[in-house]
This record gives sequence, C-alpha cells and structure tokens, in this order.
Amino acid sequence: MGIGGIGGLDREAHVAEGTGAAAAPRTLAEALRARGDEGLAALLRARPDLLNPVPNDLTQLATRAGTRGSVVRALERLDRFALQTAEALAVAPDPAPYPVLLALLTGDEGDPAIEAALPGAVALLREQALVWGEDDRLRLVRTARELLSPSPQHPSPTGLGPTVAEATSGMSPGRVQEIIGAAGLPATHDPVSAVAALTGLFTDRARMGALLDGAPPEALAVLDRLVWGPPYGKVTANPAPPVRWLRDRGLLLPVSARTMVLPREVALHLRGGRAHRAPEPVAPEVAVLREHRPQVVDGAAAGQAYTALATVEELLKSWDKGGPQVLRAGGLSVRDLRRTAAALDVTEQVAAFWLELCHGAGLLASDGEADERYAPTPAYDDWLDLPPAERWARLVTPWLASTRTSGLVGGQDAKGRALSALGPDLDRAAAPEVRHRVLGLLATLPPGAAADPETLFARLRWERPLRGAAAGPATESTGPGPSLPDDLRSRLARWALAEAELLGLTGRGALSAPARALLNLPLAEAASPADEGGGVEESVAAERAATLLAPLLPEAVDHVLLQADLTAVAPGPLRRPLADALAVLADVESKGGATVYRFTPGSVRRALDSGLTASDLHDFLTAHSRTPVPQPLAYLVDDVARRHGHLRVGAASAYVRCDDDTVLGEILADRRSAALGLRRLAPTVLAAQADPAALLDGLRAMGYAPAAESAEGDVLVTRADAYRTPARTAPVPVPDGPPAPDATLLHAAVKAIRAGDRAATAVRREPSAPTPAGSLPRTSSAETLATVQAAAMTGSAVWIGYVNADGAASQRVIAPVRVEGGFVTGYDHTADEMRTYPLHRITGVAELADD
Repeated sequence: MGIGGIGGLDREAHVAEGTGAAAAPRTLAEALRARGDEGLAALLRARPDLLNPVPNDLTQLATRAGTRGSVVRALERLDRFALQTAEALAVAPDPAPYPVLLALLTGDEGDPAIEAALPGAVALLREQALVWGEDDRLRLVRTARELLSPSPQHPSPTGLGPTVAEATSGMSPGRVQEIIGAAGLPATHDPVSAVAALTGLFTDRARMGALLDGAPPEALAVLDRLVWGPPYGKVTANPAPPVRWLRDRGLLLPVSARTMVLPREVALHLRGGRAHRAPEPVAPEVAVLREHRPQVVDGAAAGQAYTALATVEELLKSWDKGGPQVLRAGGLSVRDLRRTAAALDVTEQVAAFWLELCHGAGLLASDGEADERYAPTPAYDDWLDLPPAERWARLVTPWLASTRTSGLVGGQDAKGRALSALGPDLDRAAAPEVRHRVLGLLATLPPGAAADPETLFARLRWERPLRGAAAGPATESTGPGPSLPDDLRSRLARWALAEAELLGLTGRGALSAPARALLNLPLAEAASPADEGGGVEESVAAERAATLLAPLLPEAVDHVLLQADLTAVAPGPLRRPLADALAVLADVESKGGATVYRFTPGSVRRALDSGLTASDLHDFLTAHSRTPVPQPLAYLVDDVARRHGHLRVGAASAYVRCDDDTVLGEILADRRSAALGLRRLAPTVLAAQADPAALLDGLRAMGYAPAAESAEGDVLVTRADAYRTPARTAPVPVPDGPPAPDATLLHAAVKAIRAGDRAATAVRREPSAPTPAGSLPRTSSAETLATVQAAAMTGSAVWIGYVNADGAASQRVIAPVRVEGGFVTGYDHTADEMRTYPLHRITGVAELADD
C-alpha cells in the first residue's frame, strides 16, 4: 500500500509505474506522476487554486484537481472550442479514442479546420488535468463529465439526450423486447443484449437509414424538431400516430408518463455524427471599423486625457470644503449624484465613472466622522503637484486593476437593492481581465484602426463562453442597444471601451501609443527595440506612458484675454497659481479648448473676502492679461471694493455697525430683514438674533456687501480652507480567485510535491504482523531506537509514524543522520528538508523495501 494511507494508490499501481514508461496511466494521479516538472508547473500556473495550500503529493494534487469548485473554475477559463471538445468527450464513451472524439466534432463530412485545431484543444485540456490518458483512451475527469453530461435537470450544451442504455434502464424487459421486435430485430434472451442490439441498430448508418426511410413524413418532422435539442418533448396520454410510430421502434423513449426523449444515438445519426450544430475551432477575427492616421489617434487621445484631468480637478475642487453625506448603507445618494452630474455637465452614468475613478485612485474617500461625508484625501494635494502626464498615469493605472464597476450604478443587485455610486456591491472580479483583454485586442489591429464592437464582443465570448453566461444578476443595468449582448463580460467590455475613450487611452476608438506603453505592448513601427514591452514593471510602464503623453498635452499658459463684456478667455490650460487665483476672482462660464471666465459682483467680493484689496486685483489683472484691462471691469472692481466692508458684522449673537446711520435705517426699513431679528443699539450699531454667518448671508441676499469682523474690530479674512479626510488607502481590488504564482513559487511547489510523492509512494518492508491500511507503524521504544541508530550508521531511509505536539499523526520517510539526547535528526523526504524529531513522539518504525 502507499505510505501514509493517502489517496488510494495501491501497490499494483506503484508496480505498474515501475514496469516501464510505456504503461498506460490508470488514474489521474498516475498521469500526473508521468509528467515532467514543466508539465506540473504548467498545471499549477493554469489552475492556481490547486496551490492553496501546496499539496503533500501528487495523489492529493489529483484529488484536489477533481473537486467540483476547482473543475468549475477551470471550465470557466476555457475557450469555446476547448469547451466544445470537453462537451463532446462528456457524451462520448468513457474512455474515448481520439478518432471517436474527432468524429463527434467533424461529423461524417469532416472539417480540416477542426482536424487542425483539435490536437491543441486536447493538449490544453490535458495540461489543465481536465482530460487524462493516452490518445487511445481519453478520459474526462469525472467531475467535469458530471457537469457537462446531459440530464433532464441540466441539458447538455450539445443538445443531446441520454443514451439508449440510460433511457431504458428502468424499462421492463417485455417492453424492451417489443421495441426491438417493432424495429425489425430478433428477440433476445435478456434485456442487456436487447439494449445492445437496439444500440447497434441506431449506430449502424446503413440499417438506421433503411429504418428511417420507412418512417412517415410526420414522424420525421417530429425528429427534426428534437434533433438539435432540447431532446425532450411532451406527449398526451394518447399520442398521435407519428409519435406512436417513433415510440414503438425506440426512436423516442419514455422518460415519464408524459415526456419522451430522443436517444443520443438517434440524434447523432440525424446530425451526421456531429455533437455540436456549429463547432467553432477558430477564434473570430476582430474587424476594423475605420482607420485613422496614428498621429490623429494620439492627438485625440491626448485631448481627451487633458479633459479627464480637468474633470477630476473640477469634481474634487467642488468638494474641497467637504462633499455630500454618505448614505447609511454606503455610497452616494441619487440626488447627490444628479447634482454632481449637473455640475460636471455629464450624464449620471459618466459622473459615477469619474467618482469611482477618483475613489479607486485614492483621491476621494469618506472622512469617517459621525456625520460622515465624502472629501478629497491628502493624496489629492500630492497629485495636484505632479506634471499633467504623471497625473494621468496615476489615474489610468489603478483603473486598469480596479474591480469597481461604475456601469452597474443605477441597476439593482440580486436582492433588488439599488446600486449606488461609491457604494458596496460594485466589485466585479472579472473587470480587470476584461479591460486588459479589450485593450489587448485593440492592440492587435493596425496602428490607428478602430475595432468593430460587435466582432470584439464575439471574440470575448469565444474566449470565455462560460464566464460570460454565468455572471451577475439579470436586473443589473445593461446599457443601451437591445441588439447588443447582455452577459456581464460583454457589458464589461462595452463599459471598458467607453471608459478608455474618456480617459484618453483610445482616440476615435483606436489604441494610442501611451496606452500601448502602459500595457507593456510593442509601440508603432517607429519604436526602438528598447521600447518593446514585456516583463516591464507596472511603475516603469506608467512612466513610459507618461513620457509619451507629455509632448502631446497642451502647454499651460500664464495669461488670459480680458474682454469688455466682463469676461476673460483662457486660450489654453492655465498654470496652477493663475488658475487658482482666477477661480476665486471669476466664475467659469464655459469650458472647452478655451475656458471663459465671467466677473460678477459676487466673484469680486469673494476675492476681497479672501484678503485681497482693490489695488491687488488691479495689479493681478494687469499682470496676467495680454489685453488692456477693460474699463467696465475696472469700474466693477472699484465699485465692489468701495462698498466692501462698509458694514461690519460681529457676534452679539451678531451685530451690524456702519459709520453711515442712514444705511442702517434702510436695512431696518427693509421687510427682508425681519427674519434677522435686527434692532438698533446705537445710531451706528444694529444687534441681530441670527448668528454672524446667517447675518452675512442675509445682508448679501439684500444686495449689501458686508465684511466679517473679529472681536478686536479687524476685518476677518475668510479664506476657503480645504477640507481633507484622514490619510486613506485606495480600495483594494477583489481578486478573481488566487493570484497567478510566480516562477519561484512554482519551482518550490513542484519540488515539495515531488518530495512528498516520493515519500508517499515508497514501499516498506512487510512486518511480521500485518499492519491495517493507513495505520501508524507500532514498535517498542527499544526497537525504535535500535532501528533508527542502524539506519544512521548505514545511511538508509526508514518509514516512521509521528505524532506532533498538537496530536496530529503523520507518516514520514526519513534518512537518520544523528541519534542523540532523545532526538533523531535526519533528512525528511516528505518535507524535503532536514528535521529533528523527539524519539518519544515516534510511534514506530519500519524499514523500506530493498527496491
């Protein structure tokens, strides 16, 4: 028996392996044992869930590879043709020779494309341990066969039903004899031979053709409706004559009193031997929708990248003093999302994307206070100090890896709850893979070529047919276009295309040069060998992308053009100090290639409230305008400055004082001041029941320009201090299963599995008394000590039973080196390292067989 009683390898299996490499494997474990280290590493690389934790030996690896969860994950990562190959094996005899599998996929007529692609598909299934055995005995892993085989509850994607033997398993022997008699077959002595005769008839093309030649046309029409699936049909208690004709001859077999099924052998005959209506051995090509010059694409992408930076700045600047409140369940309310969309002049779906982008880049978070609100993080200030191209790279790099999916906002989760921006339940683990794959497929097109979305979606569905079909609740938002595919993978691809355009990764639908650098892809024809991607770290790739984007972005300017209509035109992006100062002095009226600012009394008063004087404003306008300061603008500044601070507001609850008592009289006489609770304390002083902030707002609403006053009587400078959250980390993407192992981990894992397998399959010398299977060896303390001392002197290995401090028992193969002080030190073949064991914890010892 195998050492340690693990996994069911018996002595015969071990001996069979030792008889020669030509012996066919009888189990998946034997098939894995026949692989080289590269083959095992390829399996663990393709199915990283098998590594957690590292299996003890190959038998445990094979067992884990056959578990339902692992097999489902592996099937979900197959392309369409590899999956069709597995589906064909699921309806083929077990085991199936390679020619039988080929016939199920090509049919009677043959198909050169399938013949060329099938060896690769079988090799892929074999590499991932979904198929094992030589070509003359191909076996699908039992769990995969159960998942893909036809059943009434889970119809096969092939549309085939059960075999004749499966459909007649509960049928009476007399009824089986009646069927073979009606089919023109001689009677047999037992049901098994009768079923075999009927199966032989249905699989014999000549005899089957003769039988169907005598069928009524209506009966053939019934078969035509069932041949490609589903193979089940409802019948009445008194079926029509065509159905009775089919039933009597076994061409339809009863599943229940009201349900008939088309046997698999009959369907394959009618299909010409094909298991699938339309095998797809070749991946569909991504078609070119339109072509542009690469320079045009890069220019359009750079323009959109600049717009993305401006949009992010505008969004976070509007929340500089604290943004909307966080919902109790998390996320942003619909009303606040609508306001944000209106402020950015975009749709709510696009506004949700910008919010999630800022959140994913770590620039936006909740403050964690009792009255929780959203606000920029300290990282936002560091981000603002970076050059524009580097700021762009800091946005797109986390977007590529983020599992947050803004396209779901506005839909519902599986429980019917609304999905809100910045809220929970927006993670989709497949999103990063889809984004990378979409951009990767765009990179396969000629430079400057935009892809046809329909062919792009078709290619993605071919690459991962099961992952697209099994994703997400149907109530989630699906986007416009009823003709577009509605599976999650296609929706992720559609959103990825739109978001890549918003970010400037693509221009006019084609991939830009900075995006190629970000993805570690080769650049256009002009790229040097040093620019070739592959193996470049993420930070280096982002730096290369920023370097390519920087010359394409518009340069910042340090001037504006003042106009007589109280506006200023910025002919390009403004340098940050100028942009910040102008944002205080004027309001943005329109955005685009040239931003238009408008000066109003309120905006000028805002600048004066920040501590500037009229002369400061005149000097600022003169220094930064390429045109003379228009007279109306100069008059506006002087007029607002003359009235600014004429009234003083302090805390009484609040008070108003003014050197001109007539102005105070006007305020008292104004009906709009009634809510402020004003009363005159002195000719130049009014007391108010409102707080100073409300009093300031009320007087400004009445058309006055009051200034706030300190307790010492000085004018308070009301600077707009930025509100920031505590330091926050960006949200961590939700992994799509275990991470892909690196080369170091794979090497160590393969080494450990090999060592454990050598120990597990070692053959020990039979003791005088039989040892029950799986039990620990039992010897006396003296015998144990003598045996390990002898093994240390001769350099041989022994088989021991060991119980650790936690009471966990294990069986190990060790080569003792030193025995002293109640401990034995030796090389543990199971762990592949030197270890020391207390002798009192060794239950027993046995010598290994000489071979």
